[in-house]
Amino acid sequence: MIPVVVSLGQSNNPVKRELEEAVVSELGKLAAFEVVVIPNLYDLPNKSESLAALKQISGDLLVFSWLYQRSTHWLLDRNGIHGKFGEVLLQSDDEDDDEDSPADENDDDEAEEVARVIDQRPPSDRTIYCLDLRAADTAAEFVAEATRIAGELSEQNLDQWIQGDPSEEQQARYQQPQNDTALGPNGNKPNTVRIEEAAGRRWYPVIDFSRCTNCMECIDFCLFGVYGVDKAETILVEQPDNCRKGCPACSRVCPENAIVFPQHKTPAIAGAPADNAGFKIDLSLLFGQPDAADLAAQERDEQLVLAGRNPVEETPILARRQTETAAAQPDQLDELIDGLDTLDL
Repeated sequence: MIPVVVSLGQSNNPVKRELEEAVVSELGKLAAFEVVVIPNLYDLPNKSESLAALKQISGDLLVFSWLYQRSTHWLLDRNGIHGKFGEVLLQSDDEDDDEDSPADENDDDEAEEVARVIDQRPPSDRTIYCLDLRAADTAAEFVAEATRIAGELSEQNLDQWIQGDPSEEQQARYQQPQNDTALGPNGNKPNTVRIEEAAGRRWYPVIDFSRCTNCMECIDFCLFGVYGVDKAETILVEQPDNCRKGCPACSRVCPENAIVFPQHKTPAIAGAPADNAGFKIDLSLLFGQPDAADLAAQERDEQLVLAGRNPVEETPILARRQTETAAAQPDQLDELIDGLDTLDL
């Protein structure tokens, strides 16, 4: 059976919930799939039960979420779930408009001249297919795409079986009976699993290592301790919860568009297929806004002021906000003291 993960959306929108449940139900009726339902992937803490379960899954994997394919793939990667990009034909409008998919976006001559972090990794023998639940309105369309992918994987496994020595996982998958008879009382297979756990909303950057050149622009720019380096001196998001909610500034200064914020409202920042580094700057200038670097610095400095720290560059607006923030702090302290007084301790 092919593992399928359905990551629930952050909101309780009834239309979204209905689609999620329909996808789970219909895929659960097919013996080719083993379905696992988890809370929103982006919100999961590092030691969550859901991530622990996903790390136990071996072989090829299908993941359904309300995020762009690129965001989902690198969210999994940051949590130790690695694999190659699987080609998904069912895509949202933003992805359809871009000729480059995440799997081949670095195939141009210019990209080949730049060393990417992913080039330092050993190649993966598994494929991860990330499906954006915004790409269609009906469960039937997602089931059709999942079935297409399952057929593609079966052909690949059969080819490897014929040409050489298949792995134990491939043997088990290929020998799995492909029928729809082993169903539970509700029409679902007994091995459809739901993991129920609390996952509060989070906000942090995710690095696309297929684009990242380890230039360290982000760690130099961010002043909140979000970024760090591993033992190989490779950039990583070390303290994700230090990130200031709603601030995407580091994404704007990244020269390779390698930093995404999966829940941002702007597709280019949320993980839509990456364009060249100048795209966001040109677009901002077109509408008479500051360029990406200036806007990023402004966003960062605003967050520094809100955190009670000094901005890197003083402006009249930031000075006023700094004064307002400082003035508000004693009031908050007074309210706390008043609250303790009412407890009559």
